[in-house]
Amino acid sequence: MNQGLRFVDVCSGAGGLASGLERAGFSPVLLLDEKPQACETLLANRPDWNVVREDLVSFLPDEHPDTLDVDLLSAGLPRVKASAAQGRPDSDQELRLLRATIYLVHAIQPRALLLENLPALVESPKYEEIRAFVEAELTHLGYRFHWFVLNAADFGVPQERRQGLLVALKEPWFDAFAPPSPTVAEHVPVGRALRESMAARGWTHAEAWAAQATAVAPTLVGGSENRGGPDLGPSGTKRAWARMGVNAGSLADRVPGIDDPWIRSDDPAQMVKITVDQAALLQSFPVEWQVTGGKTARYRQIGHATPPPVGEALGLAIAAALNTPV
Repeated sequence: MNQGLRFVDVCSGAGGLASGLERAGFSPVLLLDEKPQACETLLANRPDWNVVREDLVSFLPDEHPDTLDVDLLSAGLPRVKASAAQGRPDSDQELRLLRATIYLVHAIQPRALLLENLPALVESPKYEEIRAFVEAELTHLGYRFHWFVLNAADFGVPQERRQGLLVALKEPWFDAFAPPSPTVAEHVPVGRALRESMAARGWTHAEAWAAQATAVAPTLVGGSENRGGPDLGPSGTKRAWARMGVNAGSLADRVPGIDDPWIRSDDPAQMVKITVDQAALLQSFPVEWQVTGGKTARYRQIGHATPPPVGEALGLAIAAALNTPV
């Protein structure tokens, strides 16, 4: 356990990243999100956490002195669009939040920064202007940085989920940091991850269904706040789900019961649907973690979250660096 390491988490959502960092031994000083449903979820699981509902762009750390000079600032930010780098940057909400996170580094001066986003932010030439802004600001403040990509499946998450990461550390601790290595020798397939929950109401076909669901899940996406009800993704994603016998067009209210049939068919309408709770399992939230709200709100929080095992692996790697004598 890493005693005494403190962090501030912004755009906290359902708490996937924060709960992973907690497992790694970090203690949250403050968690920030502007969405009331996210704040409700965080407090439902950790009533003692200091959860603040406020727009990150408007947040003033001077009004929260405990946030100043923490060990880590973490942010699982909404996915930045490459097009946001063109024209007026402040017209794009996702880029505004990224910029606000970097400006918050100025104010609280953490020893380390952890920023999670889409892989293209790390890899794509289209994001070069955004990366250049981040690098210039952090260099000015005395940080050095690693850009890298992790796949959540390499950390036991039953999902193909590539994540773009930035870890920046103040100069004395930079050389002690290395991105985390995979924690599992083989990926966990959907069938293994969901077999027990599929059988929870006595469904007699649970074992047979699980035996043919041998791939990891496609990336769960929470979708836009402006969309309708929840589904598991675009057409290509739905086809990948169909190969595992899952109708990805919507989510079920409950898992199949003892008398429910299972017809092996190429027609998605004949396939089983997963539930929101099962989506949380595919995101590797602990079973006891409560995601509050209606079905659509719950699924969006889950789909937007950082899987806790990835947060834990990142937290352990950052803690190892910060605990290195300088």
